[in-house]
Amino acid sequence: MSTTHFLVRKDDLSSTRLHAAEDQRLADGQVRVRIDSFALTSNNITYAAFGDSMSYWQFFPSGEEGWGVIPVWGFATVVASLHPGVAVGERLYGYFPMASGAVLTPRRLSPGLLSEGSEHRAALPAVYNQYFRCKSDPLYTADTEDVQSLLRPLFITSWLIDDFLDDNGFFGARPGAVLLSSASSKTAYGTAFQLAQREGIQVVGLTSAANKDFCTSLGCYHRVLAYAELDQIPADTPCIYVDFAGNGELRQAIHTRFSQLRHSAVIGGTHVEQLAPSGSAKALPGPRATFFFAPAQIKKRVGEWGEDSFGQRLGQAWRAFTGRVMDAKTPWLRVTHHEGDVAAQAVYAEVLAGKGDPRVGHIVSLSRQPATS
Repeated sequence: MSTTHFLVRKDDLSSTRLHAAEDQRLADGQVRVRIDSFALTSNNITYAAFGDSMSYWQFFPSGEEGWGVIPVWGFATVVASLHPGVAVGERLYGYFPMASGAVLTPRRLSPGLLSEGSEHRAALPAVYNQYFRCKSDPLYTADTEDVQSLLRPLFITSWLIDDFLDDNGFFGARPGAVLLSSASSKTAYGTAFQLAQREGIQVVGLTSAANKDFCTSLGCYHRVLAYAELDQIPADTPCIYVDFAGNGELRQAIHTRFSQLRHSAVIGGTHVEQLAPSGSAKALPGPRATFFFAPAQIKKRVGEWGEDSFGQRLGQAWRAFTGRVMDAKTPWLRVTHHEGDVAAQAVYAEVLAGKGDPRVGHIVSLSRQPATS
């Protein structure tokens, strides 16, 4: 048997190729999984854009100089096991390579979780090394796998951004506004959904002119503006900037215009061609643009609340959010499936370009090939 990996040039994210290699024999304590499906969103482009600075390339080394494997969130089935605590056929949800399969070295098993114990991942954030065992996962249902792959990791980040801002008293910007770039992205509108429940905060979505109607239709933004319409917000408005785009020119414009900018959070890099250059944050007026690192807020809150309370709070928010997203009459999301190598390359190019329909969520499988006539 062989495994196919989707490889990306680290210095040119538009350059990709597929590499198939024969599977190596498992060592004692290891399991092999077939990656049945995974989501592909702008969040994965962020992983690639910040692959070196945030160590995302280290999770699944390609073994080839200059090439990386993008991490994705999805579901997998154990197809071979030399671990006594993990049975063939078990289903897992978690952080996988963009590939048709993977080898895991499970450690610290519990009924609901197993932790990946490979040496090269030991120093990486623990939250990415946890795999949920579907049979005991309280958020799992078989009919919502696609939604979980698409929204679960993104919404956790959204929920944590909202919690982080509230935890810090909105940095003195309440009453005031929170400006969210790339407002049509799933992580942005998940954050807006949470922020809209806070009093004294105006949630402003910033987006391309083409996506204004979509963002307005969601109903979670108090106001939606095109990027060229910043002058419609008074320059002395106390505000926070939450940057999902990574657009250097937009960040410069916001830091320059708003004299009462209290905090500038960098979340992602959906505008890959316009990413702010390294070190440019130091030259901006106002507060320094600071990367938001979700695992740090998870660690803080689990320490304060305990794991059970953390999970309960997140679960309650997750159910409210997905209930709205998948509303039968006015859904925010429509799922499309892509199977096989060619389809995967095509949808990756579309997501990288940022030109897709924001209502569409892409689910990809490299382990299944499309039927041929």
